Amino acid sequence: MEELDELLAAADFISLHTPLTTETQHLLNAERLAKTKRGVRIINCARGGLIDEQALAGAISSGHVAGAALDVFEIEPLPADSPLRKIAKLVLTPHLGASTAEAQESVGIEIAQSIRAVLLEGTIRNAVNMPTLDAKTLALIGPHLRFGEKLGRFLSQLAPRRVDSLNINYSGKVNEVDTTAITRAVLKGFLQSAGGSEVNEVSAPAFAESLGLKITETRLGAPGDYSDMLELSATAEGKDISVGGAFFGVTPRIVSINARPVEARPHGVILVLENTDRPGMVGRIGTLLGQHGVNIATMSLSRNQAGGTALTVLNLDSAPGEELLEEIRGSDDIRSAQVIEL
Repeated sequence: MEELDELLAAADFISLHTPLTTETQHLLNAERLAKTKRGVRIINCARGGLIDEQALAGAISSGHVAGAALDVFEIEPLPADSPLRKIAKLVLTPHLGASTAEAQESVGIEIAQSIRAVLLEGTIRNAVNMPTLDAKTLALIGPHLRFGEKLGRFLSQLAPRRVDSLNINYSGKVNEVDTTAITRAVLKGFLQSAGGSEVNEVSAPAFAESLGLKITETRLGAPGDYSDMLELSATAEGKDISVGGAFFGVTPRIVSINARPVEARPHGVILVLENTDRPGMVGRIGTLLGQHGVNIATMSLSRNQAGGTALTVLNLDSAPGEELLEEIRGSDDIRSAQVIEL
């Protein structure tokens, strides 16, 4: 503090601009005020506790301090019996810099510019509890935001309702940028089934914490089979459930479900079947759907081994009714049948 004392001794005007901490509490106390030049003037528009008000009142009354201007006080509003109110050479004003006409006009212009940037450019500036996204970053991660939210929604419908942990793995070029916004989009999609429309990119992390959901992120530098890939895995009831997505050029695709390679479009109605791998299964499923007027848009098949367990993923033009699902699930060859709506 020797440098501060030297500065105080040399200054004609002292203006305080520092946060109030345990170290800065009563930064100007009786001892330091005594070290200042006789006739010094003091301005404090930062925090009230920076100055010992009793010591300042005494220093002004004695003539050592020529005058002071304060718009912050140790107790606000300033008590009626404060000795500061009785000193003529002391200017007291309310701490209202942001409420001037000029400040309000500047704030209004800044708000309008920020809203314009979001609507026209998709750029997020100075948001509370959200990472700032410039146009260049948004151009790179924009598609991942929408895709990540859909993958999160997909996994939430695939997994049991009670999930203990969720891991988000990034691989490829997306690792070159801050992925915080993508993670928030994934959480939004994953948690909306539990929290409804109240869950958004801002509230999702806090909502996950309130549910006791553990969130982790992992990264793989090497691109692997895809230049960019986003993999989500949830742990529930002692088992892992996962979904992976990648871009084919600019087209997003679901490329894995529970570590099985598939290819499905991430929108509309998706029927996910786990069934015995045996001849005629595709025909039987197609016939049942056709009998109930449900058309298949695309189909993807995957199996662990010949005669083992197969995964069938169907993009449908409409959602199958409960009667049809019961009929599908009633087959001995069908181990599970889940309808995902994106």
